[in-house]
Amino acid sequence: MARPDLTGILLVGGSSRRFGSPKAHALWNGTSLAARAWDTLGQACGRRIAVGKRDDGLELPFPVLDDATATRAALAGVVAGLRAATTELSVVLPVDTPLVPPLLLLELADACADAAVTQTGPLPAAFRSRALPTLERRLAAGSFALRDALAELKTRRVQADAALLANVNSPADLQELERLTAAANSSSSAPLRARPTK
Repeated sequence: MARPDLTGILLVGGSSRRFGSPKAHALWNGTSLAARAWDTLGQACGRRIAVGKRDDGLELPFPVLDDATATRAALAGVVAGLRAATTELSVVLPVDTPLVPPLLLLELADACADAAVTQTGPLPAAFRSRALPTLERRLAAGSFALRDALAELKTRRVQADAALLANVNSPADLQELERLTAAANSSSSAPLRARPTK
C-alpha cells in the first residue's frame, strides 16, 4: 500500500542523443517508460510529482512540473521536486530505470538519513527535506554532480539486486531488458533490507 507520508518524484528527462528520442516516450511492452515509472511511484507513494522542462514539450498522461532552470542535470530535477514536495520524505525515480520495483523505493525511504541510495547510486534515491539546502547550494554553485552532493549528506546505502537497477541508455538496452523481464518477474530474488554503511 502506498505510504501517505511519502512523495514520489519522477525525473522525466528530455531529449536523449544516445537514445535518439525522449526516453519518457519509449515503449516497454506497450506502455511508455514514463507511464510505467509513474505507476511504480503510485504503488509506493501517497503523493507524486513529475519534474522536467516545459520547453521539451513532452506529451505525458500526467502534469509535469518545470524545474525552472536551463541546467540539464538530475540535481535540478531533484531540487525542484523536493521544493514542491509536501511531505518530509521523498523518493526519486529516473524514467529510465524500468525494473525498479515499489518495494525498493520503500526500502530506500525506510533507510533514509538525510538521503539513501543503492550500492550503485546516485539514483534511485530517497531524500529528507533537510537535505534540500545542501542540494540547492550546490545547484546554485554549478556543482551538478549528484554523487558529490550525496557525499556531503548523511547518506545510507541499500543493497539491492543489481539487475533491478539497469539503466536504459539506448534502444538496444531497452530490447535487452525486455528479454529479461519474464525472468526478473519470476525470480524469487528481491532487494535486501537496508544496511546503513555511513
